[in-house]
Amino acid sequence: MTKLKNTQAERLNPCLKEQEMSYQCLNKNNYDQSKCEDYFDNYNTCKKFWGKVYQDRKAKGLYPYMPEVEDRPKIKEEYFQYIKSQLN
Repeated sequence: MTKLKNTQAERLNPCLKEQEMSYQCLNKNNYDQSKCEDYFDNYNTCKKFWGKVYQDRKAKGLYPYMPEVEDRPKIKEEYFQYIKSQLN
């Protein structure tokens, strides 16, 4: 049985994959949160990143404030390139 992708949820929540991985970790570890800290940290980092993207786009008047699903990999890559250039 294949899992159907909820495109609406993915569009609204750019961290859906990280959220689902956190839930899976909890399920697998009998809801022992201490065993899922890395997943929670990853989810929180994701939320902070896309929250910043949202704020920046809103401040610049770019719509939609949250980029479309197909544009997100490009935005992440641009961010990583920017960070990389700042470190050199």
